Amino acid sequence: MKFTDDQIADIGEEIISVLKTVYDPEIPVDIYELGLIYDVQISDDADVKIIMTLTTPNCPVAETLPQEVKDKVAEVENVKSVDLELTFEPSWNKDMMSEEAKFELGML
Repeated sequence: MKFTDDQIADIGEEIISVLKTVYDPEIPVDIYELGLIYDVQISDDADVKIIMTLTTPNCPVAETLPQEVKDKVAEVENVKSVDLELTFEPSWNKDMMSEEAKFELGML
């Protein structure tokens, strides 16, 4: 089944809502606001590809966090499959955080 652009947009919004429920255990801010999600691609068939990073390559949740993201996104209605790519290029830095995240961490 092919989805319309509007349906894809709705799926995308739902995915972002779900991503905002996933937290880096060391920082009290969700991974979306932290800027750890580099890209979310959704095909017409609702196959999702997420490109994300971690705050550091040696992050203690390097094994569990990507799996948690994949599992939660897979539960979004109409999502057919989730392909998650972990990258460290470009490496994450605090400039990638949203204004909200910087404010919450007292950086503004």
